[in-house]
Amino acid sequence: MTAGAALPLIIVTGMAFEARIAQGPGVEVVYAARADLLERALAQALARGASGVMSFGTAGGLAPGMLPGALVVADAIDGPAGRRPTDAAWRDRIATALHTSIRTARVESGPMAAVAAPVVSEQEKAALHRSTGALAVDMESHIAAKQADANGLPFVVCRAIVDPAWRTLPPAATAGLREDGTTALAPILRELARSPGQLPAMIRLAFDARAARLSLVAARAALQRAGALVPPAAVA
Repeated sequence: MTAGAALPLIIVTGMAFEARIAQGPGVEVVYAARADLLERALAQALARGASGVMSFGTAGGLAPGMLPGALVVADAIDGPAGRRPTDAAWRDRIATALHTSIRTARVESGPMAAVAAPVVSEQEKAALHRSTGALAVDMESHIAAKQADANGLPFVVCRAIVDPAWRTLPPAATAGLREDGTTALAPILRELARSPGQLPAMIRLAFDARAARLSLVAARAALQRAGALVPPAAVA
């Protein structure tokens, strides 16, 4: 390995539970739900040195066939600053590792949309899919892509679908998300008490979230085993 291979991979997520899954040897994880907090944490991590940047975690489904737990290895990010490609050689290694090791989840490559505000309704998801052709959407990948590009580092995405394209998220789903990426239970309970009709949708979301979490855990282990958490350029 080259000297650069000793530098950590920076994994970028939006939520604390995603960060816990992503942690491991050779990795530094940064996370926050609020964009400016995430940008600051990522800039500080990159200033310490990195071999590459990966966006990892959950995503909302945009393509109709993407079920909860499906994995997306993005070939490009379509975000507020336009479309940025991911590192081709690295994403191919990641996709191969996932296809080889994970038999219980669909693995797809294609564009990922990135937005500044949550996309919660079926109608919003359909419109975003039509305008971008993206398989899924998240709120962190464009931030990670921009800073990776500015630092001349390879960038990839590995995300698991949590809410499919045809499902509108109830208000309770986002009520407890704190700016730092952790979750507070009390606001969720208050929202359900105010509007108990959301409970069936929240139960469905819990099952979807479990499928996404299991896929992320399996993906993280598969990438570690395959050595795919090291960008190809960092390997002699």
